[in-house]
Amino acid sequence: MCNLYSHTSARQSVIDLTHAMSVSDSVGNMAPLPGIFPDYAAPVVRNVAGGRELAMARWGMPSPQFVLKGKKTDPGVTNIRNIKSPHWRRWLGTEHRCLVPFTSFSEFDHSPGTDGKKRGDTWFALDESRPLAVFAGIHVMAWTSTRKIKEGEVTADLYGFLTCDPNAEVAAIHPKAMPVILATPEEIETWLTAPWEDAVKLQRPLSDGALKIVAVGQKADEAA
Repeated sequence: MCNLYSHTSARQSVIDLTHAMSVSDSVGNMAPLPGIFPDYAAPVVRNVAGGRELAMARWGMPSPQFVLKGKKTDPGVTNIRNIKSPHWRRWLGTEHRCLVPFTSFSEFDHSPGTDGKKRGDTWFALDESRPLAVFAGIHVMAWTSTRKIKEGEVTADLYGFLTCDPNAEVAAIHPKAMPVILATPEEIETWLTAPWEDAVKLQRPLSDGALKIVAVGQKADEAA
């Protein structure tokens, strides 16, 4: 499960790749985020009235009711796999789809290193230069919930991204899943604009050989 990723590219690079037409006040200068954990605020590009908007949102979509039974908080669901669930189906239209910019993502490697300790976070990117790419995400705006007891009830914009079977590189570390990565401009357009019967075909692994391991054993990927 991908619960850690980085985004270190410039704001203009995101605008250029995604064709965002506006930028929310929440974005600011968009400082690098070398370690994005669940419930952190991070950039997304979403469909809004008047075009695509670059905005900040908190990572973790609302949890299904059965998950919340007996709990006082909802920290959110970061990775979404079962899109046939009624809980997720309501957010699969184009008005709730978004792009999640990233430059690398991490999967935890439990195998021992040369020191006998677990190798830990293993970072994947399209290549060593960490080029900008995007996950296929969904989002909801102005959702009211209690994410942390100390914070109390808040109303926030939330997002998560889809997962799928892993490709060869990710499967060697985490055999259950990998994020859905949109690899071409055409796939980005399909995700943001196409009917669901076309967009759902993008929930598939990136081709084998398309990812490189760029760092191991660190909680943030500082490389730009």
